[in-house]
Amino acid sequence: MDGGENEGEDAGIGRPRFRSAALAILGTLCVLILVWALWPIHPRSDRDWLPEFSVLPQATVDSPRVVIEGVRDFRWRADGTFTEAWDDRVYDVDRLQRVWFVLSPFGEGWRGPAHAFLSFQFGESSFVSVSVEARKEVGETYSVWKGLLRRYELTYVIADERDMLPRRVQVFKDDLFVYPARVGPERARKLFLDMLERANALRDRPEYYNTVTNNCTNNVLRHVNRIGSERIRGGWRVVLPGYSDALAMQHHLLDTDLPLEEARTRFRVNDSVERCSLQDAFSVCIRRPL
Repeated sequence: MDGGENEGEDAGIGRPRFRSAALAILGTLCVLILVWALWPIHPRSDRDWLPEFSVLPQATVDSPRVVIEGVRDFRWRADGTFTEAWDDRVYDVDRLQRVWFVLSPFGEGWRGPAHAFLSFQFGESSFVSVSVEARKEVGETYSVWKGLLRRYELTYVIADERDMLPRRVQVFKDDLFVYPARVGPERARKLFLDMLERANALRDRPEYYNTVTNNCTNNVLRHVNRIGSERIRGGWRVVLPGYSDALAMQHHLLDTDLPLEEARTRFRVNDSVERCSLQDAFSVCIRRPL
């Protein structure tokens, strides 16, 4: 009887000690992760980048003429292989007619994870995309969680739409929406130049990408806020960019009067991208049904 009572008492004493030890270990791990995440390491530009991130764009502005070196113009195949090409291109900002908001959700089963970027239309048939992305090294793949821990530098990719859009549909197999933005020519010019200025700045002052605080969508929103009369707070629909079209519609930034779900049906371009991917006038072709 005495032995049984002692065993029970020992077990009762052991459980709190075990819990205390487990909590101490967990607390130590949390502290170590926090210290590692906040350790003052500096972003760099001289890493072994994946080919699609190997060139940083550089813009020279002599208004209204803009020369952009390092415009990406890859041709992607469905298996992810590509033909690499980089161009130097000239744009006349006085011919900038329209801005398009491009959204590509890639979450399976829910809409939250996504990539968002802008395309700028010059005249009737010249288009260029500006996309804020995690700049990945050889051997790296994108991870939402790694994006929280300073594993990627930030980059602005300036690319032909025949590079950017088919890759989302044919390689990644994601939905793709191309919405017309409600922005006049003057603000469109300011928005374009503001994004080019930031792209140039990253050449000299690299930054870390962050899934929450320095991602594709909140950078676009910062540019929009700088040139707009209304300051828009992004909230969770920027952290989960798949819902950013709802945020844009709420603030009348999309040039449509359709309800959101109808707009998503109308401006989904997957079928058009498949049909037009080999055409020279790709950007004009995908917009005909719109």
